[in-house]
Amino acid sequence: MSEASKEQETGRDTPAVERALSLLDTAVGGMGGQSRPGQHEMVRQVATALEEQRHLLVQAGTGTGKSLGYLVPVLDDAMRNGNRAVISTATLALQAQIMGRDLPRLLKALDPELPRPVRTALVKGRSNYLCMHKVAGGFPEEDPAEDQLFGMGGDGALFSSSTGPSLGSGPGTQLGREILRLREWAQETDSGDRDELTPGVSERAWRQVSVTALECLGPQKCPMSEECFSERARAVAAESDVIVTNHAMLAINAFEGVAVLPEYDVVVVDEAHELQDRVTGAVTGQLSEAMVTAAARAARRHAHIDVDALDASARGLEAELGLLSTGLLPRGPEEPLALAIDAVREACRAALSDSKPEQGQSPDGALQAARSRLTQLLEVSERLLVAAERQEVVWLTRSGTFEPGAGYRPAEDDAPATVTVAPLSVAMKLRDGLFDGHTAILTSATLAIGAAFEQAAGEVGLRGPGAPDWTGVDVGSPFDYPRQGMLYVARHLPKPGRGISSEALDEVVDLIKASNGGALGLFSSRRAAEEAAEYVRERVDVPVLCQGEATMSSLIDEFAQDRDSCLFGTLTLWQGVDVPGDSCRLVIMDRIPFPRPDDPLNTARSRAVAQNGGNGFMAVSASSAAIKMAQGAGRLIRSTADKGVVAVLDSRLATERYGGFIRSTLPPFWATVDRAVVLSALSRLATASTS
Repeated sequence: MSEASKEQETGRDTPAVERALSLLDTAVGGMGGQSRPGQHEMVRQVATALEEQRHLLVQAGTGTGKSLGYLVPVLDDAMRNGNRAVISTATLALQAQIMGRDLPRLLKALDPELPRPVRTALVKGRSNYLCMHKVAGGFPEEDPAEDQLFGMGGDGALFSSSTGPSLGSGPGTQLGREILRLREWAQETDSGDRDELTPGVSERAWRQVSVTALECLGPQKCPMSEECFSERARAVAAESDVIVTNHAMLAINAFEGVAVLPEYDVVVVDEAHELQDRVTGAVTGQLSEAMVTAAARAARRHAHIDVDALDASARGLEAELGLLSTGLLPRGPEEPLALAIDAVREACRAALSDSKPEQGQSPDGALQAARSRLTQLLEVSERLLVAAERQEVVWLTRSGTFEPGAGYRPAEDDAPATVTVAPLSVAMKLRDGLFDGHTAILTSATLAIGAAFEQAAGEVGLRGPGAPDWTGVDVGSPFDYPRQGMLYVARHLPKPGRGISSEALDEVVDLIKASNGGALGLFSSRRAAEEAAEYVRERVDVPVLCQGEATMSSLIDEFAQDRDSCLFGTLTLWQGVDVPGDSCRLVIMDRIPFPRPDDPLNTARSRAVAQNGGNGFMAVSASSAAIKMAQGAGRLIRSTADKGVVAVLDSRLATERYGGFIRSTLPPFWATVDRAVVLSALSRLATASTS
């Protein structure tokens, strides 16, 4: 046991911990806040972990103030010991909160106590910044249809004139007007950061002034490298003490060995419950006939090479994919699909060789963009061909459609197919790329299941042979959940089936009538949310807002301002709503949010757990649902004055064996299955909120 641990065990804090706690008190006082025991304990735990260079998983409930809980000791460690820290978030909203509010306010409050000014930086992916070379015409106008295939968006021409995006031709469309606005903004902005453009522009417009990392010519070749906003941001980061970024950038650093972040000593992963999914998403690859055809077209147009082999490989891939059903390919691509993918790989390799720029050739943005697509396809093809031996998961999908009012329509059997590859586990890569050589602090309001952190630790590589030491701690929440909230499980309802049942819809109506609105409805599908919204509108005289009817931010604002309105939606709302006060006094969940049973990646992960002697359903599906339910239930109590009810319309939470496991992740509300008690409580809340 370390000396720091011994001193903690005897009730004495080390000097480093005492200093961090003192800085917290100074910060809270300077910012006009209140002392919170959980926040103090978090600072103590983070400061100790930094001192011992030991990894820490810390669950900090809603209202703890976890941002300050890690920022204060991290800043002190940076100032005293020169340790550079990276802070990673899953969402842009938290990233903006830290850079725009939390850090500036904290640094102002601590300024007299710090030995020198703290240098901070924000690092995002290259496509989040304006590319001045592209603005100046150094790249071709994007083909909108091909753009979408490579994740670049876009579905319309820039200008009605056929002369391309020349300023002199004048815009003839809304998209053209957006481009002109972007070009004007390019002459004014100091950062080139898309998030600083207000109001924003469409994805297809942004693609006309930005490039991906693969498309970028690089600072050595680009004629406008000195004006590059992305390179400027990285240069600032290289001289900073604290760098704020996102989970996707961490994934690139850990998985691909690309130095998108400067060397660092400490990493804080906020919203850590999303780390596995975000990292997996960042390193997932796709291949389709349409992508190969688009790459061939770009190579022919901009590299001026023979692409017959590429076109032939596209047709061969299409033929083989057309013979296969959607779903998991348990052993990866097998012949003859593997031969078709190999043909794509070889055609891409040959095209890259044929299109290689001559020595001394002037930088060519169009050529680089075409080659970037070939490189992407080559890399995905190679991954697919060795997927089985590298324990990667491969599956086929066909895209369905979503129609408002009708819901999701599955794809036809003969629809074009896409083959996808993703890692079965990101644990070992994170262990090597994230935890090795760094001190890592992982935090979230929903990190543990019950009191156990083992599930979260295992997902990120902190369990198993050779795993580094770590500590898990729950610092609690300032809220008195048993007094402030009630958990109601509608045990009398039938088990959920396909869609939302008439009994569940009637239950929603009765709950909202009792509460007189003020309800946040969290549904498992877009169709269920729309159906419930329409059903309630016809039977209850309260405003009902539904996801998809306006921007999410405007819907949340309207819900917060109108205390009797209701807001219905899907996964975004399970984590994205912070509405303190009586505007949100009822949270309704239509069912336990298990992953889809036909989800290929979850199926593969469940099978892997079972093959190693574990319970795949509990380890994957039930654990995922538990964390999502905890996030959803956390929407109810956002301040010490809040009161309300979380109503779960899925009887399985009360009747199935896994119900207790899932309930253990939820805030400790007073629980009941008595419908009359709940309706009475909601009626009292509705009356109290109007008095």
